[in-house]
Amino acid sequence: MTGTVLAVLAEKRVVSLDDPVERWLSAAPRTGITLRHLADHTSGLPRLPPDTGLFNPYRDFTRTRLNELAGRLDSLVTATPGEREEYSNFGYAVLGAALTSATGRNYEELVGDHVLAPLGLPAGAVTAGPPRDQRLLGTNRLGRPSKPWDLTGAILPAGGMWASTRTAARLLTGLVVDKTFGEPALTWRRVGERPLIFHNGATRKSRIFAGAVSDGRWVVVHRLSGSVRDTDKAGVDELRAAADGTPVAGRATRPRTA
Repeated sequence: MTGTVLAVLAEKRVVSLDDPVERWLSAAPRTGITLRHLADHTSGLPRLPPDTGLFNPYRDFTRTRLNELAGRLDSLVTATPGEREEYSNFGYAVLGAALTSATGRNYEELVGDHVLAPLGLPAGAVTAGPPRDQRLLGTNRLGRPSKPWDLTGAILPAGGMWASTRTAARLLTGLVVDKTFGEPALTWRRVGERPLIFHNGATRKSRIFAGAVSDGRWVVVHRLSGSVRDTDKAGVDELRAAADGTPVAGRATRPRTA
């Protein structure tokens, strides 16, 4: 959704894809990093912010911490911006901060105004803080719900929002199949000749794959166990089966609120 917000704001000339990041943040000057680089994962920034933990990696990654790191982005890049692609949650946190700075709105407001409303989804359909009794969580070895990662800080624009499966499906169809905003944003990954346009993600126990192909087939797969690779494979297998009418044995699809 962050990439879509960027595309909408660029279309409205609030920002430009080629704005240097220091235009909107107190970043180190002349890093060469633009909003486009952040959106297409060619900024040269590492996948994770420095000093993240293992079991709750983003707990201490606050906006204050992001602002501190922004001042030395030039020392954190691992490649020249635009040189190569490296998926970066850190980069998307920086992008989200730049967009909120450019507009004076918080991230949830930007998503609500520029993504949810045009797709006919109500405010709060995607949220950083759903009611606790509506969260679908994985379980630990004792069968108790696992505590989700803390994702409401600066990392929120990189994938900290919660939604139902129905909402995830509406986002996929609206953004990729119906192309409500035009060509899908730089956020989406593209592979193959068709191509398959998809995005995936994982947090502590939750894995998701959302993808579509040009003939209109699409799928959302959410799992509370297993690997990211297996979840991606389940999604791709589902799309292939839809093409030839063959059922997928033991397919894994579950309602998603995370």
